Amino acid sequence: MRTLLSAVAAPIALVIASAFIATAALAESDSGSEQLRQFVRNSKTAEGDFVQQQLRAPKVSEPQDKGLKVVRQTQGYFVFQRPGRFIWATQKPYEQQLIANGNQLILWDKDLNQATFRPAGQALAATPAAILFGENSLDQHFDLVDGDERLGMRWVALMPKKDPGSKSGNDIPYTKISIGMVNGLPKALELQDGLGSVVLVTLNKMQINVSLPANRFNFVPPAGAEVLRLN
Repeated sequence: MRTLLSAVAAPIALVIASAFIATAALAESDSGSEQLRQFVRNSKTAEGDFVQQQLRAPKVSEPQDKGLKVVRQTQGYFVFQRPGRFIWATQKPYEQQLIANGNQLILWDKDLNQATFRPAGQALAATPAAILFGENSLDQHFDLVDGDERLGMRWVALMPKKDPGSKSGNDIPYTKISIGMVNGLPKALELQDGLGSVVLVTLNKMQINVSLPANRFNFVPPAGAEVLRLN
């Protein structure tokens, strides 16, 4: 089975928590961290497209002046509604959906005709979608540190705060999380783990505070599908 991380650019559960506001309300002088806070406070729903790339450093036998190499790329669309409801749907190169309905995290793999249900909890925190579209209280879980400007974006580093109840200090499986802001909207999410793997998620055509039907995040497996329920 493809992993949850590859399904959400987590290759993106979660890493975890963020959001967004209309451009006109923000001055160009606003820092990236303030833009991100405004986005989280003011965006209740949103939808758009994404491209997720998994990157790695060049091997010793490869040219060293080409920068990070793309080893996997997926693309699709996302929908979210705060708090904690989202759909992260991969369309290419395969069809797969990661769905959070407020209580469960559901992975639907069309090729395998398989749906996997698990409690949201820690599994949700490990997705990029949850980092961007999760709870409203970003500062409760992260320290926001303004970084440099690159690729036309103002970058903000999210430093996970230690969780006294967790053996590892926090439940986020990344050593570095950065969000690139443009005119009050998150444009990119960059995730690094302890093994040197980098995931870059680019967000496009984002619309905020859109009207969504009440059943938008419901999922019923098709007849004949294999259903796995994990604790």
